[in-house]
Amino acid sequence: MKIAMVARNTLYSSPGGDTVQIEKTAKYLQLMNIDVDIILTKEKINYEKYDLLHFFNLIRPSDILPHFGKANRFVVSTIFVEYTESEKITGTITRRILARFFSPGFIEYIKVIARGVKGKEKVNLLYLLLGHKRSMRLLFSRASAVLPNSKSELKRCITYLKVPPKNFGIVPNGIDCEDYQDVRIDKEFLNSVICVGRIERRKNQLNTIRAMNGLPYNCFIIGKPSLNDMRYYEKCKKEAKSNVQFMQHIPQNELFSIMKSAKVSVLASWFETTGLVSLEAAYLGCKLVITSKGDQKEYFGNYVEYCDPGNVDSIKQAIINAYSSKRQNELKRKIQEEYTWEKAAEATFDVYKRVL
Repeated sequence: MKIAMVARNTLYSSPGGDTVQIEKTAKYLQLMNIDVDIILTKEKINYEKYDLLHFFNLIRPSDILPHFGKANRFVVSTIFVEYTESEKITGTITRRILARFFSPGFIEYIKVIARGVKGKEKVNLLYLLLGHKRSMRLLFSRASAVLPNSKSELKRCITYLKVPPKNFGIVPNGIDCEDYQDVRIDKEFLNSVICVGRIERRKNQLNTIRAMNGLPYNCFIIGKPSLNDMRYYEKCKKEAKSNVQFMQHIPQNELFSIMKSAKVSVLASWFETTGLVSLEAAYLGCKLVITSKGDQKEYFGNYVEYCDPGNVDSIKQAIINAYSSKRQNELKRKIQEEYTWEKAAEATFDVYKRVL
């Protein structure tokens, strides 16, 4: 069996959760003796060479459509993130106006055309004719199978697109237990609060900082600022009190050491499908404060503190509750048993076998 995993052009230049998902899934599929190549959408693909094409990011149909119809079978990992609420509430004035008066699909359509005009990407003719949402619907309904990361995500896709998939398999996100074998405690971060992720409006670091201001805990905001919105980063730094520090360039082993040392991990995003950072932090012993928005309850159940990302007092109280609560080994066991990249690869392979 030979598989092409086809990912967005910026997979490595602007890495995200999908970068981890693709690389780790490929790693464990290869350990199962499945021949896997990772190919960017801008690269040439020898379609006849592969038994199956596996696309990622349904919300980027303009990347996928140039390859549509050129392989007998294809599957799609949906990774269906929703940005609308974040844009309406926290976006710049222009973004807020657009989000209030135009549909998310139309806004994405305009963005793709703008990138095409600037020469940043080629715009597919079929995408131009169909528009953004109808392009997503075409791929979702024609795929041999779709692979959402949760039942909740699948339900959101069907509700938004108003079509059922031909076939599906739930493929959970996970962690790689091998990464944490030699992680040591770093005393500098003992009993601290951490917030890990790219500094951007959707991740909502500003409200997390506002919640931390006045609390008797040290907080570390760990991540690079979004290059598309440096003003947001500057605002975060301006509002941070002395107990809040910023860290950008952290090697992975050092980040895991910080997670193992910290007491609470906060991810009060406006939306998360899974929150890979939360899975990692929980496995390493952090207590979690996470957003109530998205699909995370399917993963974390009643083991964590949930917060309303738009309410600073809600985030603050959740942090206080988590900080004073007992560590829950049950969540670590659940992650180890259900949410590993090995399990994700097995679930992915089950879908491949069914399709082929």
